[in-house]
Amino acid sequence: MTKQTDLPLKFKKAEEAQASSAGLALLGEFCIGLGVLDWVDAYMPKSGKGARFKASEYLFPLVLMLNGGGRSLEDIRIIRRDFMLRDILPLKRVPSPDAIGDWLRRTADSGRLSGLEKTNRKLLKRALEYDDIKNYTLNIDTAVIEAEKESAKPTYKGFKGYTPIIGHLAENGLIVSEEFREGNVDPALKNLEFCRHCIDRMPAGKSIRRLRACPPSCQVDIIDFCNKKGVEFAIGGNLDEAMLRAIGFIPESDWKPHREGYIAETAFSFIGTKKTFRTIVLQKRYQKKLFNKEDVKSKYSAIATNIKGSAKDVFKWYNQECASSNNRINDLKVCFGMERMPCGQTGANAVFFRIGALSYNINRLFSLKTSGKSVTHSSN
Repeated sequence: MTKQTDLPLKFKKAEEAQASSAGLALLGEFCIGLGVLDWVDAYMPKSGKGARFKASEYLFPLVLMLNGGGRSLEDIRIIRRDFMLRDILPLKRVPSPDAIGDWLRRTADSGRLSGLEKTNRKLLKRALEYDDIKNYTLNIDTAVIEAEKESAKPTYKGFKGYTPIIGHLAENGLIVSEEFREGNVDPALKNLEFCRHCIDRMPAGKSIRRLRACPPSCQVDIIDFCNKKGVEFAIGGNLDEAMLRAIGFIPESDWKPHREGYIAETAFSFIGTKKTFRTIVLQKRYQKKLFNKEDVKSKYSAIATNIKGSAKDVFKWYNQECASSNNRINDLKVCFGMERMPCGQTGANAVFFRIGALSYNINRLFSLKTSGKSVTHSSN
């Protein structure tokens, strides 16, 4: 987890303010050196004759605020009052929270969200230029964000909010792409398109050679796509009626002890198809009622995969990637303010979330570079 420095709420002493600004100043200089502000202005030009600020003048304070521990648009006021930081960085003009909120809505309404994606793609290319890895692992997961907003819809967890899907690289944690979704959108909807999108966004000379995804992506189209592209995959299996029936046909002799349960594998095919794929199943025994030794049932988890190797090794790798992915999504939500959305409109929140992902990537690359470690280092 990336350590965050909370934005100060009061400036009691000059030296305290200077110390609190130092980290953000370094990250801001790093951001400028990468060329992020230039990219944003190139991909998101001013719209309309009355536009007062450039796109970078809206985005840069947000990136600093989110990296400094800010959690709402109102926290931009702290950046505006940090005169030392504004003297060091190109922050001569900082929009008000209301102005930034209006810009988020205008950006969504004008369809210029793609400009932020182009900026992140440029950042990803720059980040991967200096490592010696050609083939990466893509993790795909869904985040659930609770939001009592006008536009928010009920999520599968029962509360209102949003369910963005996120694709990031296992080797360094960098976010390749994300898609902001309504809370009531089926988690399995258009996941093949999202997989293709992430793979296509990799810079020249870099490719995705392994995919790890959660159960909603266990779809015949995604499995066929991976096999055709030569991508190894391990995808959480949907324990529906067909899958449970296939598990029930596994001979008792095939189950081998594994930790606190048993592991086995079978060949499974989706209804309406003849193609089968390797399915590894973990069976755990659990007691339904405390102290009732006879009331014991089996709990299953499964993965669909084309990865060669022992069932135990493949399942271990899948679980490690799950834990790593969960940690990074929690970082994005908790450490970069994406656990709450600032606006009542879904489109404006989609812009804010994409800026959050960009802020995360800038911080991630800054941390890896300044720590003296390779960009490919994983710090989970």
